[in-house]
Amino acid sequence: MRIQRHNRIRARLQGTSERPRVAVFRSNQYISAQIIDDSAHKTLASAKGPKAKPDAVAQELAKKAVAAGISKVVFDRGGHKYHGGVKALAEGLRKGGLQL
Repeated sequence: MRIQRHNRIRARLQGTSERPRVAVFRSNQYISAQIIDDSAHKTLASAKGPKAKPDAVAQELAKKAVAAGISKVVFDRGGHKYHGGVKALAEGLRKGGLQL
């Protein structure tokens, strides 16, 4: 079911150079996020950390994004529900200075 939700989300979202996409991946132990420019097929920044600390991962990613000159992004939750760690990651990105 997550794959189907992910495909529906990706059909609507696309990262551009002005507003790149934040792609979230969650495993049993880790949560990671990448800032991707889909038009250039490049990863601009990434961060990974333990699943229990999504806010720390978000702060690290936001710091890298601001250093790269990125202020607005599109949030791709990767088919996961906007709840728990994914929600905490999004809120951490907002605290770090990114506009979702």
